[in-house]
Amino acid sequence: PFYESGKIEKLPMSERDVEPVMRLLSDIQPHQIYVAADLADPHGTHRKCTDAVLAAINEFKNARPDNPCLWLKDCRVWMYRGAWAEWDVADIEMCVPMSPEELREKRNAILRHQSQMESAPFLGNDERLFWQRAEDRNRDTARQYDELGLACYEAMEAFVEYRF
Repeated sequence: PFYESGKIEKLPMSERDVEPVMRLLSDIQPHQIYVAADLADPHGTHRKCTDAVLAAINEFKNARPDNPCLWLKDCRVWMYRGAWAEWDVADIEMCVPMSPEELREKRNAILRHQSQMESAPFLGNDERLFWQRAEDRNRDTARQYDELGLACYEAMEAFVEYRF
């Protein structure tokens, strides 16, 4: 619901945002959850989405602290970065290689998101479009892994685990 402001600036996140996330998590009972870690993104949307997911997880944990949801015990929360910055290689805990076709699919997915069609606000002088920064970031991660002597890929998406 916070996203439905009709404006660039979104509404504050509330319990109304956490409830549908809780229903979804309860229905799916995932083993992995992926959340954005760009918590200072220009529109604040990434932070609010991540906060809603983490609040839902806390609700599950606090509802029955003596007997937590079984699926939650085996669930990992993975944080990814957007186009603004990448994790330091020493901090990366999981890295997923991408082929040229998969990188193109990622670009197309970004371009389907209307707010990413034009230049996105960025703190600095970087004039590249969001999808260009994201591709360059993924390619640079793959280059760093290659320089470390690991397998060479077109691009790599890096993750750090959020421990709850």
